[in-house]
Amino acid sequence: MKKKILIMGLPGAGKTYLADKLVPKIGATWLNADKVRKEANDWDFSPEGRIRQAKRMAEKAEKFKKEGSHVVADFVCPTPKARELFNPDFIIWVDTIKKGRFEDTNKIFVKPEKYDVRVTEQNAEIWSIKIADQITNYKWDNRKPTAQMLGRWQPWHGGHQALFEEIVKKTGQVNIMVRDVKGIGDNPFDFETVKKNIEIALKDFKNRIKISLVPNITNICYGRGVGYKIEEIVLSQDIQEISATKIRKKMREEGKLK
Repeated sequence: MKKKILIMGLPGAGKTYLADKLVPKIGATWLNADKVRKEANDWDFSPEGRIRQAKRMAEKAEKFKKEGSHVVADFVCPTPKARELFNPDFIIWVDTIKKGRFEDTNKIFVKPEKYDVRVTEQNAEIWSIKIADQITNYKWDNRKPTAQMLGRWQPWHGGHQALFEEIVKKTGQVNIMVRDVKGIGDNPFDFETVKKNIEIALKDFKNRIKISLVPNITNICYGRGVGYKIEEIVLSQDIQEISATKIRKKMREEGKLK
């Protein structure tokens, strides 16, 4: 069933940028509020003008939906009345700023009581993947370009999470390989524990990952370029300083790990 999707929030919150990333992932038609106002030559932001705009957006969205397309509409939609008129099937509230650039909009904006997704960070590429997977059912395909992560993940932590989020942007699906190192040095977690930890952390990407146990790979060698890239992902210094060694030490101090 095709959906009428509303991306709402204060001006400057990142609605349009999120729509730009989401639309191609779900094959949707895009309605941008400013473009619709420009077509109508109606820049009236009075209560009456906002109602006209909500009705315009709703009419256009219904037309495209009936033609067999998901529709993504990004506009402020500041009041319950405007949302009622638009009547979305799926609401994305972009809640990334406290105030927008227009004081009149700030004054009338009413936070939605009901929504399907609340976006709390201006990280449109990652949020668009999460949201797309709620709207359409992503299916893993071994033939699609796939990125690979290889590590011990003892345990999986915020640095690994940040690394994954950079990597998944590149191909849309990631093969996570877990080195078989339990009992070698300070590697206390077995594969099933590591796998469970990763699955919990990446629950929003569950259809985009494969997790497998592999030998204790220490050397990656190749003879010549054969169509893949070996690439270092450079993260911020605070992320790079996250240490699994320190995490294991703290877990032992708290009695969570022997």
